[in-house]
Amino acid sequence: MCTSVKNKDSGQCKDTVQLAKNLCWKFLRCMIVHLHSLFDCFVDFAFGLYYDNKAKKVPPVKNNLLLESAVSLAEKIRTKKVSSEEVVRTYIERCKEVNGLINAIVQDRYDDAIKEAKAVDDIIEKSTDPEKLKVTQPFLGVPFTTKESNRAKGLIHSMGLLCRRNCRAEEDATTIRYFKEAGAILIAKTNIPELNQWVESRNNLYGQTNNPYNTSRTVGGSSGGDSAIVSASGVPIAVGSDIGGSTRIPAFCNGLFGHKPSEGLTPVAGIGLRDIDYPSTMVAVGPICRKTEDLIPSMKVLIGPNVSKVRLDEPVNVKNLKVYYQANSCDLRTSKVSGAMQAALMKAVAHFKELTGFAEKIKVPGSEYSFRLWRYWMTREDINFKLDLTDRKYVTSATREVFNLLTGNSQLTLAALIKLIDADYFPQENAEWAKSVTGKAKQFLLETLSDDGVLFYPSSPTTAGYHYSPFLKPYNFGYTALFNVLRFPTCQVPLGLDEQGVPVGIQVIAAPYNDHLCFAVAKELEAAFGGWVPPS
Repeated sequence: MCTSVKNKDSGQCKDTVQLAKNLCWKFLRCMIVHLHSLFDCFVDFAFGLYYDNKAKKVPPVKNNLLLESAVSLAEKIRTKKVSSEEVVRTYIERCKEVNGLINAIVQDRYDDAIKEAKAVDDIIEKSTDPEKLKVTQPFLGVPFTTKESNRAKGLIHSMGLLCRRNCRAEEDATTIRYFKEAGAILIAKTNIPELNQWVESRNNLYGQTNNPYNTSRTVGGSSGGDSAIVSASGVPIAVGSDIGGSTRIPAFCNGLFGHKPSEGLTPVAGIGLRDIDYPSTMVAVGPICRKTEDLIPSMKVLIGPNVSKVRLDEPVNVKNLKVYYQANSCDLRTSKVSGAMQAALMKAVAHFKELTGFAEKIKVPGSEYSFRLWRYWMTREDINFKLDLTDRKYVTSATREVFNLLTGNSQLTLAALIKLIDADYFPQENAEWAKSVTGKAKQFLLETLSDDGVLFYPSSPTTAGYHYSPFLKPYNFGYTALFNVLRFPTCQVPLGLDEQGVPVGIQVIAAPYNDHLCFAVAKELEAAFGGWVPPS
């Protein structure tokens, strides 16, 4: 009896201790979140003092062709309602009008593009079957851009590095070739960060790209130049790539749709410094566009022979979907999700709850480790950042580059230097831990979403920040990087502007090879809330 009482008291004591530990941890978390939030407020205030009186936006468009989707333009060109030459010239003039302000285009091919547009018009004039052209060349005569890091035959391929300033691509990346074969006309290449490894599009070769909604704000990275010029109506569509959010972050910052497809669907040869396709990689190629009607046709082109792996033409009744949502990543190192971003998420949730009668809040296990997981899986990619920084002449190091910086001989940006310091001076992630957490997160989402569910997740904790402020908020990209780690299809969907006129949006995630569910939800949200809003 005495033993029983003693065991009972011991159990109660343990429970009390555990309760006290839990309360202390909750209090500590709360304090960290509030202190982090105060720090972010100070950063925004300080940067605002410098930038706010310098902010500009792109001028309004004067020609309605500049507001149309790529699909709509292709249809008008095929049916001779407008010539490809007129379309291409109109977009080129817009590029010239806005690029001095946003610095998105780093190399143009305007003269060649006009010649190609004239050739397209000749083809259409001689064609007796426009419907066949719609199938074989769905983007015939439509202008597009791609980021400087995606190979385009004969054009600069510096990767934003001074040491590669004279490098030119000898062949097109596979996906760029696919897009050209679909009839699209490349008119320019756009700005990126060095080796695509930062969340802003700035380098020592081309300078900095500015947001068309507010030139004091970032355009994101690495497809920042593409997203800026698409949103500014310089082209209707661009071909981006994404290894940690490189399509979705810029699409979000510039109020656009941007899709990261399921793993292995799009070839990656010619993307960055990749010479071949890899069987397993986080990188994927996807479209950046203003209208949802461009998503499926462009993905069909970019996927190529792998199109049979997905059901892009399968009808989706969004009323039958199960909607899940997560309000934040729970990572203490990221910024607190802002009121504007919370409101954007919840209005999408409310809309779908009214449609479907179902919306459940969940927590993806391991989402609080998003950055750490991505950091580990980047070490499994077939790339060598330290070698690539020198154009593969030698393997550099953080120590060497810090010395170069101190002696005035550095050719790198601060972003590249920080990545080197992280790789050389900080301990690497435990492989078994990373694999275990990734596996649990993936299994949870596979079981939750199945073939009829989607997850709504913030695209970022905050809207597009001031230039350089991401250096003080370096972990926020974990909101997109998580889904590169998990290899799930993810679509960034714009949901209007906040009170400062800067875009807000959410990510829509589906289980692998259910990309069509992402597109159906994006289309419904566009219809409900308007989608892309012109910057001017």
